[in-house]
Amino acid sequence: MEQLKALCELHGVSGREEAVRSYIIEKIKDKAEVKVDALGSIIAKVKGKKRAVKKVMADAHMDEVGFIVTYITSGGMLKFTAVGSISESVMLARRVVFSNGTVGVISTKPVHMLSADEKSKFPEEEALYIDIGAKSFEEASAKVGLGDCAVFDEPYEQLGDLVISKALDDRVGCWGLVDIINSDPEYDFYAVFSVMEEIGHGARTATFAVDPDYAVVLESTTAADIAGVPDDKKVCYVGKGAAALFMDRGTLYNKDLFDKVLETAKEKNIPCQVKSYVSGGNNAAGIHQTGDGVKTITLSVPCRYIHSASCVASVSDVKAVRDLAKAMIMKMASGEIE
Repeated sequence: MEQLKALCELHGVSGREEAVRSYIIEKIKDKAEVKVDALGSIIAKVKGKKRAVKKVMADAHMDEVGFIVTYITSGGMLKFTAVGSISESVMLARRVVFSNGTVGVISTKPVHMLSADEKSKFPEEEALYIDIGAKSFEEASAKVGLGDCAVFDEPYEQLGDLVISKALDDRVGCWGLVDIINSDPEYDFYAVFSVMEEIGHGARTATFAVDPDYAVVLESTTAADIAGVPDDKKVCYVGKGAAALFMDRGTLYNKDLFDKVLETAKEKNIPCQVKSYVSGGNNAAGIHQTGDGVKTITLSVPCRYIHSASCVASVSDVKAVRDLAKAMIMKMASGEIE
């Protein structure tokens, strides 16, 4: 999983995906005709052994959640806004790093100084700062400027079948799509590595350019299979395979395609589960509404502690999403799925 580790360790906050984009292009340039659209998404035309009957687009987003500097105080502390959805509960006292290597810590009061009321709730983002050790505005602004972005600064770790890292959302999808491209696929298809999914922009422009008949989104999704969560709220389970979605907050998925996913998983003996809770959203929301409509499915890697410094996912689930996505792409492209 060295390529997944490399992808996760890159900095790629929404709108600042340059490093991720360069890495992916380097990995696929010999297998696809690659271009980059005006927003920065990669659109790769992948040549298979056979010409496709239907035009299929697979999408994985390159960006991750992070922080953008909005103000520098006279004392050298950095005000910030989260880029993407990040709970204050996973920000406190976390180390972050900017693309130039500047390291900081998200400030929090010591427990000894908290009032009883403060102990019972998390502070609002507006009350938090990034401390980079600067003592003045001048010292801080020599290192970091307004609009600069930081990401969580935690090491990638693998514990048996589990990986722990920032940015598993959605570098797991990027890893899977790169691997499919390099696997000598049977049919032509388009691979999109999109920008700015975490702020809701995603793959709309790339979808407009490709104009596909079908789309497959490779994603990660919330898994709440932890102690204290009722079974009906666990959403999906780490280690039980790819999560197939029938609905989220942005998309009600095509029933025939959803059924075909489950049928294909059984046929190919690929571990698959159904996401049992309607929440969140992904690029499918924009993709399926583009042009005169695109039949779309999403296959997700279950991920605990998503949008945090220490997301947890299963290697076997990552591979299951890759395998099931490839099987669906090929069935769509061949015309087997109508």
